[in-house]
Amino acid sequence: MERLWSPWRSKYIESFSEKREGKEESCVFCDKLSESDDARNLIVHRSAMCALIMNIYPYNSGHVMIVPFAHKGTFEDLTEKEHADIMSETRLAIRLLRKTSHPDGFNFGANLGRVSGAGIAEHVHFHVVPRWNGDVNFMPVLADAKVISEGLEQTYSRLVEALNSLKG
Repeated sequence: MERLWSPWRSKYIESFSEKREGKEESCVFCDKLSESDDARNLIVHRSAMCALIMNIYPYNSGHVMIVPFAHKGTFEDLTEKEHADIMSETRLAIRLLRKTSHPDGFNFGANLGRVSGAGIAEHVHFHVVPRWNGDVNFMPVLADAKVISEGLEQTYSRLVEALNSLKG
């Protein structure tokens, strides 16, 4: 069996452990959501029960997450109102990404539990990853690198600008 190594995934997981050192109950999502500096935390939008946040370790440019305000570890723990708000925020995320990045499709879902790949399993959250024809290439396999074509701050600015134009 061949093995493909992805050390950037370890860096991602370890970054959350480092932030929680000395804080037994700390959660990176709860920490970000409790702060008021949305631009610094790359929070694009806050709805009634969740927020649209940029993923700081994106799979593709524009990779965002929908994070409920309530710290819940399982999908089943979410209320009907939280489920509805998450779906509404997901629709907004897709609408903003279509307007700003013109992707050919999307991956949408959640990694429920650590064994499914959840880097932050204790706070359920959902991913929206824009996809383009031809966005899969040889770089991750041959060069041990993922090419992200746009900086987080630039993507964030474009998403916020698109959000403001929808309100306008």
